[in-house]
Amino acid sequence: MSKDIQIEPENGSSNHVETPAPPPDQEADLSPAEVFPAGELRPAQSDGKPVLSLLLAISLAIIVYFAVQTTGTIVPQVVLVALALMSLTGLLAVFGALAGFVHFGRAPRQKEFFDQLFDAVGEPCVVSDARGLIIYSNSSYQHLVSASGQGRIVNLETLYSGYPDVSERVYRLARAAREGKEASEQFRLAAGSAAAGARPDAAAWLRLQVKPLKVGAGQPYSVWRLVDETDARASQEDAFENLQYIINYLDHAPAGFFSTTADGTIAYINATLAEWLGLDLPATTEGNLKLSDIVTDKGAKLLGGIEPEAGRPVTEVFDLDLATRTGETIPARVVHRCEFDGEGKLQPSRTLVLDRRAHFAVEKNSGEAQVQISRLFNSLPIGIVQLNAKGTIETMNAAFLELAPNAKRRSSLSKLVREDEREILDRLFADAAGGKVETKPTDFHFLGTEETSGQVYCVADETGGKGAVMVFAVDTTKHSSLETQLAQSQKMQAVGQLAGGVAHDFNNVLTAIIGFSDLLLARHRPTDPSFADIMNIKQNANRAANLVRQLLAFSRRQTLRPEVLSLTDVLSDLGNLLGRLLGETVELKIVHGRDLDRIKVDINQFEQVVINLCVNARDAMPDGGVLTLRSSNVSATESEGVKPGLMPPGDYVLLEVADTGTGMPQDVLDKIYEPFFSTKEVGKGTGLGLSTVYGIIKQTGGFIFCESEIGKGTTFKVYLPQYIETQEEEDARVSEAAIGEPKSVDLTGTGTILLVEDEDAVRSFAKRALESRGYTVLEADSGEVGLEVLEEYGAEPDLIVSDVVMPEMDGPSMLRELRKRGVKTKIVFISGYAEDAFEKNLEGQTDFAFLPKPFTLKQLAEAVKEAIG
Repeated sequence: MSKDIQIEPENGSSNHVETPAPPPDQEADLSPAEVFPAGELRPAQSDGKPVLSLLLAISLAIIVYFAVQTTGTIVPQVVLVALALMSLTGLLAVFGALAGFVHFGRAPRQKEFFDQLFDAVGEPCVVSDARGLIIYSNSSYQHLVSASGQGRIVNLETLYSGYPDVSERVYRLARAAREGKEASEQFRLAAGSAAAGARPDAAAWLRLQVKPLKVGAGQPYSVWRLVDETDARASQEDAFENLQYIINYLDHAPAGFFSTTADGTIAYINATLAEWLGLDLPATTEGNLKLSDIVTDKGAKLLGGIEPEAGRPVTEVFDLDLATRTGETIPARVVHRCEFDGEGKLQPSRTLVLDRRAHFAVEKNSGEAQVQISRLFNSLPIGIVQLNAKGTIETMNAAFLELAPNAKRRSSLSKLVREDEREILDRLFADAAGGKVETKPTDFHFLGTEETSGQVYCVADETGGKGAVMVFAVDTTKHSSLETQLAQSQKMQAVGQLAGGVAHDFNNVLTAIIGFSDLLLARHRPTDPSFADIMNIKQNANRAANLVRQLLAFSRRQTLRPEVLSLTDVLSDLGNLLGRLLGETVELKIVHGRDLDRIKVDINQFEQVVINLCVNARDAMPDGGVLTLRSSNVSATESEGVKPGLMPPGDYVLLEVADTGTGMPQDVLDKIYEPFFSTKEVGKGTGLGLSTVYGIIKQTGGFIFCESEIGKGTTFKVYLPQYIETQEEEDARVSEAAIGEPKSVDLTGTGTILLVEDEDAVRSFAKRALESRGYTVLEADSGEVGLEVLEEYGAEPDLIVSDVVMPEMDGPSMLRELRKRGVKTKIVFISGYAEDAFEKNLEGQTDFAFLPKPFTLKQLAEAVKEAIG
């Protein structure tokens, strides 16, 4: 018989539901005393009245007394015992009635009420005790048992014992009943099954429920209820079919439809619209489709530009373009309905989409013209706004929304610009509304997440009624940004040229000071009183030389000695030094990126960059804070969105220096890289720190950007180009490593050297330094004089040492002339500028060495010794 039973889970979940037993005051509709009276649950009960029992006891006692008095004889013992027992029984009945242990005349009435109560349920009900035995069943259950062929009333486990799938569920319910829990199970009986509750012509869905019931302090009971849910389920299936029909109709209606959530996610899209757009409909049900995926950017801005009205729906009609999966566009008219809650927050929207391609127009010619006008209006790169006589927006296109993202219909145009510009815009509107033919185009700054700028034209709108104005706005944000960048670049270049020229002159002076200090030190012993003074002069000259190098770094004219290295190693080596510089109040965190690409920088200069940034961060946190150095790789794809137009895409290594300090306002951010600009107190900074950083990074081929927020801190982001080592460079590096540390060499020598230097002090020091090392020196104060000296000398010197920048003829020009005359002598250039600043003027000449100013006596001797060989 088990083959007639088909079990199907309800709603895709388990049919076994166990819930904790309800509170005692909710176990049944009637109180325990009313449903199960104490006397009815006991097998022994009396039917007499207490008065009759009392009279019976008194009568028996009187009979015994008079029998003894009148006869004067003793009644036989047997009779007396019988009479005594009868009297005792009556007395016990009286006391039992008074104590409430025995009730008289109530059971028949309560049983009748109890039967009617459970029969009124209309569904089979059973009451079982803690052992699972049935102590009551209503007439519906009795009829169910009788119809199933059972000859007596049996419990549910027995009733469905021949149907394993059902009996398994009954068993689970019985276990829940024993544990005092409420539970239910649903099962299906096949049509024509012999099981109790089955239907002959259709499948039956039944639900069996059990609920605990406690009666006072006595044993627990359970109420079982068998509910036929076949008709209700059929109604649900009918409703589901109707819903499917409605959804199918909506899906394949001759119009598109979609719904979006507040964040722009497509919650629903019908099959018609999905077909138009070339979308895979099943794939869109996962919430992975955005409004921007099906509507062009300008169209999305139009749909998002509706002014919210708290607690009211707003419906707008737009003509815009849909975006297909293949990149094509479809002209469409959309009826967009947005609903807002009581606080004005956007709720899910509903949008009807009508295809406005030419073959959908009822009147083809006029339809095509209208479509073209609508598409032209929304696709123009110029913002267009129609204002009414009050100056509020009636209509606007997508281009204007891009320029002024805060714009809404029925909002004031003047409130979209800076407060200091509103009066000017109101005056332009008034002139146009008054019929003035020409209004001067004016630049305005529009408020939004990022401030934009535009040039605005106002003209009278004759089609919009009296006082209506048409506004045209050209986005000049990028143009203004480029102008600002150009002006900043020109200013920085001019300052750099000035700084470079000043640095060059200072280098000449410092070269002389340092050089003559070396000559003096060579003639004085450390025990001489003047030795310390000379050392002090040299040390301060070296300090001045460091400041000059910072100026040259800003102007990108210093000499760099780049090498391939790992940013991880640099930061690790600097960790201890930075810890001492930052002090105890600043916590230093270094977060190393994984598998960092290598970079090629001047290690000394780059360490200066890191130290300068960290010291500035420390000064921005006077009360302490956290300084984080974080490194990572940036791919070419990731770099595209960093600073378009400022940094070309490519593979970079990123160093972030982030502090939790005071932050900087925008007007300070605009000037931080300018030389001598400082946010510190007077006397506490040179103003060259960040300008030096800027120059070093730029000269290295990198980029630096700053982000700052008042009260939250500042982050500098340094992007350095990834370096890919060539095979030749790798071989050279391996060879240098194999050679090891160079041994100390003898810096004396012989030979003739032509010294060309226009600065007398530098030339005088260099001549004495070289002569002290054993060389013969021919001197000249310019390139032309140098050529004349060589002509008089009549032979090629062993080496030429020449300044680069000189009046009349500079060093590179002199070298070219010498080569024309067939002079092959090697040359060492000395200059306060970087090597690459003049290298381009040498036309491929490679047989020269370079010594940057300022230099010491030892450095000059080493350069000459190495060049002569």
